Amino acid sequence: MSTPPVSIDEYLERVRAGLDRITPQEAHEGFLAGELLLVDTRYAELRERDGLVPGALVVERNELEWRLDPLGSHRAAAVTRHDQHLVIFCNEGYASSLAVHSLRRLGLHGATDLIGGFQAWRRAGLPVVAAASVPDPVTRPIAH
Repeated sequence: MSTPPVSIDEYLERVRAGLDRITPQEAHEGFLAGELLLVDTRYAELRERDGLVPGALVVERNELEWRLDPLGSHRAAAVTRHDQHLVIFCNEGYASSLAVHSLRRLGLHGATDLIGGFQAWRRAGLPVVAAASVPDPVTRPIAH
């Protein structure tokens, strides 16, 4: 049985209806309190152009599911359990909503995304550092 076609806007609206998305300020406060892990999915050119959120784990979108699967052989060391509170962000908050939908299907029910993405974070005046000031922010797999 096939699913009837929908526009990406309608699909995104459906996906977001099931998410408890958070604001940049909420994400910043939760990060400072040690309650959540920020995950930056922007590609290198955007990180180099606009900078990085200090302390955010960088995992480009095409590796996200592999790096955030707590049971996976290529998981990031910072990801330890399925109920971990993860806040995924992209550049403007669209791709991150779709990414969270995928992560939740893997059982990562503590994942959500940042309303407005990195650009909203920056507009809110929250911390950003130049990408050149961080040696190599991209995650590496852990060996088993």
